Amino acid sequence: MSHRYANYTPADFDNFDCVKISKGIYLLLIFVLRGYFVWLMSVTNMKDRVSIIQWVYPDPTLFYLSLISGAVGLYVVAVLSLRRPDARTWVRRSWQKLRVILLAALAFDFVVNLLGFIYLSQVALWWVVVNAIIGLLFCLFLFYSKRVKLNIEEFPQQLPEK
Repeated sequence: MSHRYANYTPADFDNFDCVKISKGIYLLLIFVLRGYFVWLMSVTNMKDRVSIIQWVYPDPTLFYLSLISGAVGLYVVAVLSLRRPDARTWVRRSWQKLRVILLAALAFDFVVNLLGFIYLSQVALWWVVVNAIIGLLFCLFLFYSKRVKLNIEEFPQQLPEK
């Protein structure tokens, strides 16, 4: 049991002596929440607030689909931000199910893109294939990363005062 932390340095731990969240989880969230990032970039553009959205998503329907597919990712961001020793029960339960929730976010994102391709003919086939490959790589990461396993097993506990 003590050997599972052997490859980590003190810099790999947060204020509650938990292993810091894997950067791969943050990359996964950026991928799932890409519509929200495009929206934020467009809001901060003072000259033309719509041009960035139109450049990335030529059809407004694609933009709205991206926002819908990122909804599960927003839930994960909320759970990540509320993860602390005094967290409510729903945060603790959600944290225990983090892998399943992230897999659901990836699956939902893929299904929305697939529906956009099949029914709306708005998404290119190459994007559906790239989305599937990226989603598969993230799924493999979620199941085989030792750091993600540690992240899910640990939940911050109140540390005794020194």
